[in-house]
Amino acid sequence: MRIIKSSNSNFQKNTDNKTQLVLEFLTALILIALPLQNIFVSIATIGFVVSSIFLKKERFNFKIAFLVPILFFTIMAISLFWTKDFENSLSGLQKALTFLVVPVVFFVIPIFSKESLNRIFRLYSFAMVLYVILYITIAGINFSKTQNTNAFFYNNLVPEDPGAIYMSVFASFALFYFVQLNHRETIEKAALSVVTLFLFLLSSKSIITVDFIIIVCYYAFFAKISSSTKMLTIVSVSLFLFCSIFFVKEVRERFIIEYETAFVDNTLKNSLEKVTDKIHNVTVKEAWNSKQFHQDDFFPGTALRVYQARIFKELLLEKKIFFTGFGIEASQEQIRIKAKQNNLFYDYGEYNFHDQYIQTFAELGIFGFIVLVLMLFLNIKNAFTKKDFLHIAFAITMIMLFLSESFFCRQRGIVFFVLLFCLFNSSRNDRSIKQ
Repeated sequence: MRIIKSSNSNFQKNTDNKTQLVLEFLTALILIALPLQNIFVSIATIGFVVSSIFLKKERFNFKIAFLVPILFFTIMAISLFWTKDFENSLSGLQKALTFLVVPVVFFVIPIFSKESLNRIFRLYSFAMVLYVILYITIAGINFSKTQNTNAFFYNNLVPEDPGAIYMSVFASFALFYFVQLNHRETIEKAALSVVTLFLFLLSSKSIITVDFIIIVCYYAFFAKISSSTKMLTIVSVSLFLFCSIFFVKEVRERFIIEYETAFVDNTLKNSLEKVTDKIHNVTVKEAWNSKQFHQDDFFPGTALRVYQARIFKELLLEKKIFFTGFGIEASQEQIRIKAKQNNLFYDYGEYNFHDQYIQTFAELGIFGFIVLVLMLFLNIKNAFTKKDFLHIAFAITMIMLFLSESFFCRQRGIVFFVLLFCLFNSSRNDRSIKQ
């Protein structure tokens, strides 16, 4: 009798292990597909959802955190009743289904252990390294044809879709994975070097800054090394950052132009962009105060985001959208109207708010904004409670990134956030990652 029970127990254990491995692979596959076209992300997500029907456990895995993205989606759905652009809102709601579907799946599938997360993130991180090698190889081929070093930098280095910002975010998470390993083999050290180089080539100012702060914090508070080694590592990382900014022309110029437009008036878009005409760089002060602009005015990143914040304030007062917003994905036409009123080059009417907090408030009103903040608060609270560095890095990155990007306006941004949010907030804290 005992032999039968033992046999059944072993069979059940093996079945559970296989189920867990399948879920790990399918989850990693979604993350790995993010740099590809949206169709591949959708296929991977559908495969994950459909498989959960057969791999679900009998016991319900209830987590309060899962209810928040579902509530966020509910507000999006309700906004269809008052949206200013029903067609775009319906399309946006379809894109945002991940906020509903993925948390529901996590209610029924087995809980991911720390070891499971480690295997998922390891697969993902090495896949990002392969993407990096591919992009740099293609850039090298383009350079051999054109002799133009710009092939190695920013949006020239990666496809327009997903673009430099999104690839910076995806590569940053891989960077954090390799950084937090206590014992790195040669292949992991090489992978860390490749991803670090890639992030500097992409030259995303906000991502580089946030990554630097997070890595310094890791070595200051998390790394299990001696104090002298911590200090030496922090100094080395700092020197690498500053040397890269000062001595790599393309990176230096992207930082300089932001400094000038933020703190210096009357700047001109000069030979940094290799133009023959003198084009005015709009400063932060002008972006907030000027009533009229000129067709040849140029908005660097910081100035553009200040201008977008300004027109949001104006729309909030003029259109009375405090409680309802314009509706999910229904704010763009209002931005176009403002661009025309301010005599801006028409392309500026096609930019979204480039700030997820403002984007959410403008489209879903104060209640959508509160739910977004609640989601971020629960995420970072749980991260610090578990003292999980990768979770903390993800939480801080999202909080900071949302200040400069409307991350949920792209399907891959929604999938990346929701999947990692559910993974981290569902995982057990009973095992440490073997590193």
